[in-house]
Amino acid sequence: MEKLIHQILAKSYPSTESAIYEIAALKAQLELPKGVTHVISDVHGEARKLRHVINNASGRLRPVVAELFGGNTESSEFKEFLHLLYYPTELLQLKTEEFKTDSEARYQWVLKTLTQQFTIIRSEVRTKRRKDIKNYTPKQFRELFEVLLNFPAGGHHEAFLTVSIRELVSRKMDFQALRAASRFIRNITVEELIVAGDLGDRGARLDWVIDYLMKQPNVSIVWGNHDVSWMGACLGHQALIAIVLRVSLRYRRMFQLEEGYGILTNSLELLAREIYSDDPAEFFKPKRGGERDELTIARMQKAIAIIQFKLEGQIVERHPEWKMDNRNVLKAIDYANGVVELNGQSYKLRDTHLPTVDPLNPNKLSAQEEHCMQRLVESFISSSRLWEHMKWVVERGSMAEVRDRAAIFHACLSLDESGNYLSLEIDGEQKRGPEQFGAFNKVIKRAFRKGSMAQEDDKDWLYYLWAGPRSPLFGKDKMATFESYFIEDKASQKETRNPWFDFINNKDFCAHVCQDMGVDHGGLIVNGHVPVKVEKGEDPVKRGGNAVTIDGAFSEAYGDRGYTLILTDSGEFLAEHHGFKDPVSVVRSGEDIIPTMRKIRTYDSVRLIKHTEQGQRLNQQIQALDGLVEAYEDGLINEETV
Repeated sequence: MEKLIHQILAKSYPSTESAIYEIAALKAQLELPKGVTHVISDVHGEARKLRHVINNASGRLRPVVAELFGGNTESSEFKEFLHLLYYPTELLQLKTEEFKTDSEARYQWVLKTLTQQFTIIRSEVRTKRRKDIKNYTPKQFRELFEVLLNFPAGGHHEAFLTVSIRELVSRKMDFQALRAASRFIRNITVEELIVAGDLGDRGARLDWVIDYLMKQPNVSIVWGNHDVSWMGACLGHQALIAIVLRVSLRYRRMFQLEEGYGILTNSLELLAREIYSDDPAEFFKPKRGGERDELTIARMQKAIAIIQFKLEGQIVERHPEWKMDNRNVLKAIDYANGVVELNGQSYKLRDTHLPTVDPLNPNKLSAQEEHCMQRLVESFISSSRLWEHMKWVVERGSMAEVRDRAAIFHACLSLDESGNYLSLEIDGEQKRGPEQFGAFNKVIKRAFRKGSMAQEDDKDWLYYLWAGPRSPLFGKDKMATFESYFIEDKASQKETRNPWFDFINNKDFCAHVCQDMGVDHGGLIVNGHVPVKVEKGEDPVKRGGNAVTIDGAFSEAYGDRGYTLILTDSGEFLAEHHGFKDPVSVVRSGEDIIPTMRKIRTYDSVRLIKHTEQGQRLNQQIQALDGLVEAYEDGLINEETV
């Protein structure tokens, strides 16, 4: 096996010299300050806001630019430069009009602006390897950017710069170079972006969110329960398809399905028109306005909600080991008297019009519902764009990530009242605490290797992750969807949170969890999932100081705020974002939306790459290359002539 590893390495490093040069570069890299990691969570389809947060590096670009401009942050030039970095397309559209008849002014502005951009780039690339810098540069601008990066110290004649830019201006390719340089700056400012779950739902366009994330150079996804609902729907899981549709209808977000993914929903609309034509659907009105008739949307939502409850009942019956009998809601209804018994208490139904429910077999889909679901399943599994997006989310994703001292996962680890991990049988083995993350990683990756032909049990696990009482992506005793629609009593709608959400205020408990996840000292638990209610006095940083919740109500439906956790070489910081206008309005008005920055913890000394898990990987590479050099020297592998 060792010889095989060396043979594979030899393809990239065909000589002793090339291997030694790489060892030297890797050892130097270990001594560099660790890169900056940004962690955000619960984007919930807010693509416009996500773009702003990524483009301004969660506020980190502003002080860098301020230093370039000598601290003069009120000047129009400073604000214009910021907007070039944040919103290059919108800013350059305005500049096109400004320079319409003055090509010389355009040339002078482009030359000056590119020079300013590369002043920032030079300060940011000091800790980057040359081969990594090259990867950030578009091929068509590689030579020009090389000149700008080293001018004038690189010894290039001035004509390499001035003549090249004049030609780009005359060919109207200069603004492309400015956009590329802006992207270059954003990409090198942040080493990695981690999204800690819930990319879609409630907000406008999940597809736009994923499109924009796919354009970023280094993104990792930590799955949330809303992510697994879409993943399961993509695989054709009927209950999760119903859930995705119901949530989209509830928040009037059908464009992402119909326009974004080409999902055909006419079968559901036909079902609502035929079966619920005289139903006021009073308790199914959407949460927001829109172009389509509100009553039609409400009836469609009710139709798919009833289908969801039937399909959930079937899942509960398939998996008695999950102990979710309280979610077999349609079997708990006394149809003659219009009441439902849940958790030992009877409630009057406020809506008893259930024309497709057979009281003798309430979880059985009617013929019309069966036909509707067949068409919907066909539409979901045949959407190539949905498959491309969900496959990317799975490939870039996992249940949890550790970055240096931060243990990042979406919601919780299920606990009993004493703070002990609760077990869950996955693939025939009892798993507790962080063990569940690895087990669920295996299930999800396995399911996506098989696509729509995945085992039904594996698809059902995605449903459990959505709303199961011991799901590490959910953290409550139930998802009270039925109660919110059909029961007036608010007490019935209460979802009891797992003790986890109290224990993360305990410093010793959090330190223990971090140790279980491989962070021996100074760990920080990072979760999303539960919006921080700042208006009620809640604090994202928990009382023990070593846990933070970064779901800051990013979604407009929750509050239009949001957080970015910034992990630097000197400490951990929290940027709080605020609501803002569309990019065009911001650029025209000259506004800069500045996040509120807060220090969580600072380190006694600068954290170097060698202190992190990246350093561990680099050391493993060094060991492997040392072995390759030894194999060359011992004649076990032949070198190529250079």
